[in-house]
Amino acid sequence: MSYGFGIVGIGMIAEFHAKAIAAMNGGELVACYSRSSEKAADFSSRFGGEGHTDYDQFLKTKGLDIVTICTPSGAHLDPALKAAAAGKHLIIEKPIEVNLDRCDAIIEAGRRNGIQIAGIFPSRYHEVNRIVKETIESGRLGRVSLADAYVKWFRSQEYYDEGGWKGTKQFDGGGALMNQSIHAIDLLQWFMGPIVSVQALTDTLTHERIEVEDTAVAALRFANGALGVIEGATSVYPGFLKRIEISGNDGTIILEEEDLKVWEFRNEKPIDREIRNTYQSTTATGGGAADPSAIGFHGHQKQFEEFCESLAQNRPLLVDGAEARKSVEIILAIYRSAETGSLVKLPLK
Repeated sequence: MSYGFGIVGIGMIAEFHAKAIAAMNGGELVACYSRSSEKAADFSSRFGGEGHTDYDQFLKTKGLDIVTICTPSGAHLDPALKAAAAGKHLIIEKPIEVNLDRCDAIIEAGRRNGIQIAGIFPSRYHEVNRIVKETIESGRLGRVSLADAYVKWFRSQEYYDEGGWKGTKQFDGGGALMNQSIHAIDLLQWFMGPIVSVQALTDTLTHERIEVEDTAVAALRFANGALGVIEGATSVYPGFLKRIEISGNDGTIILEEEDLKVWEFRNEKPIDREIRNTYQSTTATGGGAADPSAIGFHGHQKQFEEFCESLAQNRPLLVDGAEARKSVEIILAIYRSAETGSLVKLPLK
């Protein structure tokens, strides 16, 4: 079975969606939507499908089953609600929205209209990350004591100046955490389970004319008792691959993007050497560390394929709306802690 995809908002990330759809099994691009007729026509000519500037007409495109939303983060709600009301399934770029009320409105619209919703977190679909999660859950690290995420990226002043929505609270929802570090934060809580409290500091240290943080640190406590750290920045030249470190009294795992840097256990198994050899050098892009376009589309492709398979087989999604909401809540807790100077407990109330 093949599903028809339509893309809403055709900026940079939409091109990765279009490439993923072209490469995937079980899907094809049938339409795109932009307020600009020139952009809609250009995108349609390059990637296929009908180009629309009328959203209602876009939703009526023949064969349209799934809408992927690539508008600025704080502009996800309205097109999502309209698509859900039209019975279209939704795949929404991260974050699914910029506050919990807006996230919940989208999730409720999905429930009310009987459609599936996924939040884009391609890192979960890298095979090495699935292996890491299974290994942590197997208990091979022993009592996990520390779990950290480091996203020391760089964005130039020109990056923020060139787009009207970048660096704004209304449409970006936040800065280095909400926009850039959210993938690592999602992975960290997926690996470790719930975060129950945060204590944080944020600041804008190297950029001008933005309303959001370019540097943030947070101390964490997880429900399983482990402690951790999140560091997120767009202020670090030249920018480095995102790094996740998980340590316990029986082992340590360290990831840089898709590369395994450390895979060490007190009790070595025959499979460990194979895992180290297979995943020690698999990252093929810059991971977005300095250039937001220096990413691959293979994670999107895998997520789109899983979405279509889940629809066809009527089985749960790996990253449904509720899952996608978790990283937003963690980031908002960090912002609240930084604003108040206090420890903030999760879930937020």
